[in-house]
Amino acid sequence: MFIQTQTTPNPNSLKFLPGKKVSNIGSIELSKKEDTENNFLRNILSIHGVESIFLGDDFLSVNKSEKIEWEDIKHIVISLINEFYSDGKDVILDKISKKEENKNFKEIEKEIIKILETKIKPAVARDGGDIKFMGFKDGVVTVQLQGSCSGCPSSTMTLKQGVQNLLTHYIPDVKHVEAI
Repeated sequence: MFIQTQTTPNPNSLKFLPGKKVSNIGSIELSKKEDTENNFLRNILSIHGVESIFLGDDFLSVNKSEKIEWEDIKHIVISLINEFYSDGKDVILDKISKKEENKNFKEIEKEIIKILETKIKPAVARDGGDIKFMGFKDGVVTVQLQGSCSGCPSSTMTLKQGVQNLLTHYIPDVKHVEAI
């Protein structure tokens, strides 16, 4: 099995593409091995220097400490991915989850979520990350950046020039976007 890797705008994050399904439950980010019972994820989080792992539909991004070089951990991650899939497993996370219900959201929040889902998420996923809607109040949209986007030096520019410009263009009530 050949695992592709892609650099991301975040020098401390690397995107791994196994060419197979990674998550059937949507995107998820983990930073502590105690937060999962999945042995594969626990093993990656146990690698010295790994700070978090982000799983998308068909990729996983690993975030490392600045003090560790990729050549020290990249081959370990690739080896663990190869081992996982060569054991005959089809997907890393395979529980079916409920999609986030929009029933409790106001109409403007539904519009914001739709733009994030259709226009912004695909772009940040290409860089190994994700963006989640957290709230909207007094013209300010709050989002959470995950995966490669979390801690990325260019995330502030992406947030202001990309996300904020797009949302203010489509929804005049949006004045500002902040990451939490």
